Amino acid sequence: MRIVTVGDNCMDVYQASGKAYPGGNPVNVAVYLTELGAEAAYIGWVGTDMYGEIMIQAIRDKGVDTSRISKKPGKTAVTHVEMMGNDRKFGDYDEGVMAQFSLTPEELGFAGNYQLVHSGIWGHADKYFAAFKEKGLVTSFDFSDQLGDELVQTLTPHVDYPFFSYTRDDDYIRGLLTEVKQRGSQIAVATLGENGSLAYDGERFYTCGVGKVDVVDTMGAGDSFIAGFIYGRLKGISIEACLELGAATAAKTIGYFGAW
Repeated sequence: MRIVTVGDNCMDVYQASGKAYPGGNPVNVAVYLTELGAEAAYIGWVGTDMYGEIMIQAIRDKGVDTSRISKKPGKTAVTHVEMMGNDRKFGDYDEGVMAQFSLTPEELGFAGNYQLVHSGIWGHADKYFAAFKEKGLVTSFDFSDQLGDELVQTLTPHVDYPFFSYTRDDDYIRGLLTEVKQRGSQIAVATLGENGSLAYDGERFYTCGVGKVDVVDTMGAGDSFIAGFIYGRLKGISIEACLELGAATAAKTIGYFGAW
């Protein structure tokens, strides 16, 4: 099982402690997939600062292929995080060098050697998804909680597994997943926080709850769910089992500080 993730990375800097943890949706998904047993590579840009070195080394130490991480003059992206109880609140976000991210023809060719490509809404990789599909790649994309973004309309025809973040199972999210599926996706999925998850395959809706777990930090929970679901789909297990695997992977992540 070979997966490549493309786009944003950032250092999550916790205001209270000053500690910094590597993160970013594509990075997190690659790390979690590697932990599940997949072979994963990450393509992205870091700055020439201290955080850039920390990011590359941390990802490499997790077993992810870092050969296509590029260092660019400037700063690595940083997100400032505040803890509100055991939940996290994002503060200022400085994209750093990732603001100008693009892929070279060589990197597009490299991505074409994998089974599935994943990115997210802040990754600046959406413009390559039509090309990924033309290369025969399975595609996955995290729209996060940006349900009204124009990419939900324009990108989803090129995304097999689109993921959304919402709060509850209601008519709105079911309608959105239905529309997205009708545009060409294979399975549209929404994570619903403490209310579990929801998936739609064009024929029926599937639901999954969450188990009881001591929550330390919710950072990375959605990304780990995505990794579990993707892993399950490539393994050929049922949609219900994919939702359960995603929930189990997320439950592990929220038991410690930082994404991983």
